[in-house]
Amino acid sequence: MPNLGSSENILSVTTSSPAFLPCVAKPGYNTAQTDLRRVDQLKYDVQHLQTALRNFQHRLDTREAQEREREELLSRSFTTNDADTSIPIDETLQFNTNLHNAHRGMDDLLGSGSSILNGLRDQRSTLKGIHKKMLDVANMLGLSNTVMRLINKRASQDKFIMIAGMLASCFVMFLVVRYLS
Repeated sequence: MPNLGSSENILSVTTSSPAFLPCVAKPGYNTAQTDLRRVDQLKYDVQHLQTALRNFQHRLDTREAQEREREELLSRSFTTNDADTSIPIDETLQFNTNLHNAHRGMDDLLGSGSSILNGLRDQRSTLKGIHKKMLDVANMLGLSNTVMRLINKRASQDKFIMIAGMLASCFVMFLVVRYLS
């Protein structure tokens, strides 16, 4: 630690240096130039000493701060992280993940819709075949034409009921999607 007396001595030389100038500048001094140079050199030395003292004081303060921080770190007791520690997720990454999930969901939906449509086509061809066989059997048994017309009428009514049911199902799905999401 620097001696406070030395900084006071430097300060007193700095404040009294202007008092040297009138003494040196008095007429009759043969060595006025030499004395002026000595006063200037003294001023320069004083400034140099002040700068050195400030640098030394700054280094000392820095070293003391580092020692305090080191002692504080050494005396600290470290523990594990809390359970609520979490890493914030970037919004773009979350949006990208949601987009991929939606894309995958749409692919699954299209795949299941395609398989359902193929199943309905297979059922249609099977039912057409059954209908044709029934007509053949009915013709062989000699059923009346009125019974055949009733069967055809019932088939067309079933078709309208099926279309109405599909439209009602689509409407219910629309309402569910609209009000629940």
